[in-house]
Amino acid sequence: MTKKTGLTYADAGVDIDAGNALVDRIKPAAARTRRAGTMSALGGFGALFDLKAAGYSDPILVAATDGVGTKLRIAIDTGHVDTIGIDLVAMCVNDLICQGAEPLFFLDYFATGKLDVDQAARIVEGIAEGCARSGCALIGGETAEMPGMYHAGDFDLAGFAVGAMERGSDLPRDVAAGDVLLGLASNGVHSNGYSLVRKVVERAGLGWDSPAPFADETVGAALLAPTRLYVRPLIQALRAGGIHALAHITGGGITENLPRVLPEGLGAEIDLSSWTLPPVFDWLADVAELDAAEMLRTFNCGIGMIVVVDPARADEVSKILQDAGETVHDLGRVVAGQGVRYRGNLR
Repeated sequence: MTKKTGLTYADAGVDIDAGNALVDRIKPAAARTRRAGTMSALGGFGALFDLKAAGYSDPILVAATDGVGTKLRIAIDTGHVDTIGIDLVAMCVNDLICQGAEPLFFLDYFATGKLDVDQAARIVEGIAEGCARSGCALIGGETAEMPGMYHAGDFDLAGFAVGAMERGSDLPRDVAAGDVLLGLASNGVHSNGYSLVRKVVERAGLGWDSPAPFADETVGAALLAPTRLYVRPLIQALRAGGIHALAHITGGGITENLPRVLPEGLGAEIDLSSWTLPPVFDWLADVAELDAAEMLRTFNCGIGMIVVVDPARADEVSKILQDAGETVHDLGRVVAGQGVRYRGNLR
């Protein structure tokens, strides 16, 4: 009589040993992100963080979560996954700083159909790099191997960040007509609008390995330039005082994101000639035949963060940001009214 062989989890497509190998490989990357307040290493059922040790006396917690959208498709198709984790961190911590909060710790969620330890490790090492650049600790996460849920080689990412501020220091506050709008340059398309970007690349008849018409590298490499991390320069500027609000320019562009930090009865007037549209956006506009209004409510168009600042402190804040490595543009002013009014030409 032949004895039946029982099924194992591995037979179902889930490799526990690979998951353990991944945790062991990424531990050094996570350890590199330790900061004041970190209390635990990877491997527990939860992660601990000590706010008092981080230097806060009366803290308010701020949380943010995000992903990187269909930019993942380019990373998957090209195999260039090393910087997509920086995007994941940036999309979360750039939001936290807009509330006036210092990012303290980060957790990631990585899901795939079949775990490739090398691919996953490169992704998490990118996440750790983003955390290190932002001064926040990678204190935990989840790796999910789910056969049948994803096509071969595909994966998904989500990020979760928690920050803190002292009570009473939250943004926006005291925004008034006449406040100066300083724009911080973006690092390309960042992590929004990629469903349209991919259609534009298809319309242009290009592959990810084609020479980019707008850069001295391939299309894939140029479009995978990671989202700029604004946290550390902005923390310096916030400590100096005079900043009334911050707007992270993501999906919806300047048109939709800037009004989110302006109180009722106030709008913004922006001079489109105050900065030069980066070549990637010129190319996208030409191929997709997008007008300025559509560009400004879809892409960041070269401005990744807007700082709303007291006019008496604008020069000081601008210098702090420039000294910290940011390219700063004087975009315009807060005005009476509603929404964003543009003058001049984008192109």
